[in-house]
Amino acid sequence: MTDIIDFTLPSDLEAHEPPEARGRTRDGVRLLVGRRAAGQVSHHAFRDLPDLLDPGDLLVVNTSATLPAAVRLDRISVHFSTPLPGADGRDWIVELRRVSGKASLPYSGGSPGEWIPMPGGATLTLIGRRTDRLWQARLSTDVVPYLRRHGVPIRYGYVRRDWPTAAYQTAFAHDRSTGSAEMPSAARPFTPELVTRLVSRGVLITPITLHTGVASPEAHEPPYAERYEVPAATAALVGHVRARSGRVIAVGTTAVRALETAVDASGTVQASSGWTEHIVTPERGVRAVDGLLTGLHEPRSSHLMMLTAIAGRPLLATTYQAALDEGYLWHEFGDLNLLLP
Repeated sequence: MTDIIDFTLPSDLEAHEPPEARGRTRDGVRLLVGRRAAGQVSHHAFRDLPDLLDPGDLLVVNTSATLPAAVRLDRISVHFSTPLPGADGRDWIVELRRVSGKASLPYSGGSPGEWIPMPGGATLTLIGRRTDRLWQARLSTDVVPYLRRHGVPIRYGYVRRDWPTAAYQTAFAHDRSTGSAEMPSAARPFTPELVTRLVSRGVLITPITLHTGVASPEAHEPPYAERYEVPAATAALVGHVRARSGRVIAVGTTAVRALETAVDASGTVQASSGWTEHIVTPERGVRAVDGLLTGLHEPRSSHLMMLTAIAGRPLLATTYQAALDEGYLWHEFGDLNLLLP
């Protein structure tokens, strides 16, 4: 992390609600563009995206739907993150959060074997710690149907009120049997009309799926194993575009993680699925993507390692300083950043 940029994020640059609540459309957020070759940044509206891409560019989008993954109790909240590989749908990684006013903070209590009464007559049993803040736990019923009945979307202190689950879904989300604990937010500003404009310009769009786990803003730890799928058609299209010198642009860090997991020793993306623990670092670099459309990430976030690998430290430092100077908004309901070669 020594090469990763650091900065102080003022609280007034945190997006507290969806742009629709601020009088804007989904695609009315701002877009900060950084170009690595020129070392320059420029300022746009997100709806300008079709004019900023070239015909033949390929956008890779995440189709994972967002679960209402938080269950609130009297004094704590349980955030369901991801199922355990090979489990029967009841064993999950969870985070316990302490309710403090309208926000929640990490909860350090709990002990192996402890059981927690849940709404609807269910019981959550803590099995053992996986990290300092994450537990392996077992619910007495299938988790996903339970969350659909009793859960609400995960939110942190900078989001001041609850929003319906629909506010956390993207235009590309499929309502699969399981999904993401937190929204793959880079795709949130896309609207059907904007997608039509992109396709009309000759920009290609192809799917991957990666179900995100919880990413507590207080813990700047590397991501852990997450479920993903790179379909055969997507792998073939990535190869087709790269063979013709087109640009592969990931929509979100989740799309980068999936593609870089699926790339083989020759640099070719293959159809692939399962669980990925791949972490993109500046030392490891990227082989499958040329650019990235993403939100603005918190100081010292592990995501900044990935952004540095794609954009290089000088451009990333310039980009983030411009975002701070020009008052761009952070977090899942904030503004976007497009990093191009």
